Amino acid sequence: MFEDRRIGLALAMPAAIFAAALFLVPVCILLSEGFRNADGWSLTPYFDFFASGRNRVVMLRTLKLAALVAGVSAVIGYATAFAIVSLPPASRGRMFAMVTLPLMISPVARTYAWLVILGRTGFVNQILVGSGLMDTPLRLLFTETAVFIGLLQLFLPLMIISLVSAMENMPRDAVPAARVLGANWVQVFFKVILPLTREGLVVGGTLVFTGSMTAYITPAILGGSKVLMLETLLYQRVSVANDFASASVVAMILIVMAFSANVLLKRMATARTRR
Repeated sequence: MFEDRRIGLALAMPAAIFAAALFLVPVCILLSEGFRNADGWSLTPYFDFFASGRNRVVMLRTLKLAALVAGVSAVIGYATAFAIVSLPPASRGRMFAMVTLPLMISPVARTYAWLVILGRTGFVNQILVGSGLMDTPLRLLFTETAVFIGLLQLFLPLMIISLVSAMENMPRDAVPAARVLGANWVQVFFKVILPLTREGLVVGGTLVFTGSMTAYITPAILGGSKVLMLETLLYQRVSVANDFASASVVAMILIVMAFSANVLLKRMATARTRR
């Protein structure tokens, strides 16, 4: 675009400086707190964090729920995306608008709606008790199930959007050709659709997995103090305990887990393509 690369670098420099000053520098300062104690630089805060059984449970719960949300989102997302791209253009636009509509609503409002649905006097318990399936209302709120449902509803549109974009770039005759050659729908998915949409799966999986790990509002409202996750633990360390060293450890763990998920998804997609 530019004959002289120095012109492009000069034009990009203000944005780079702005991002470094307002994002990279504060993050580096925060993360450095996890390597310091009263005696100087040390890994003691990390050893202390992993020595606590409660912290290990919180970290494993965060990983489990994030992976579960990403996996279920991929299953639902592929079915929804395939149905959307199979529609005529006019209907496809309307369905895509319905998928993106929840993203225009505040996550706080979307999460508080689940309090009405999953509460002891909520819609679900009214149906269960009214139909005679249950004698007393179930405790659905402040459980891992409630957090999972809230996170799935929050991030599923991101997976669908990523997969729709990937499927629209597929050759139109790929699926019909596979069917004509005798492949069943399971073979079509694993040998045709999945390899051709791996980039969309990597992008969607990364967004959903990292979003589920770092979301605060949904776990805080639907999980409360009974279902702690790393992001709610981070908030407690900063706002309640004023322990920036421990908060820095949690932040570093979240960053490492997010980058690791992205690298793992890319390698899995690449390895499957090679096979």
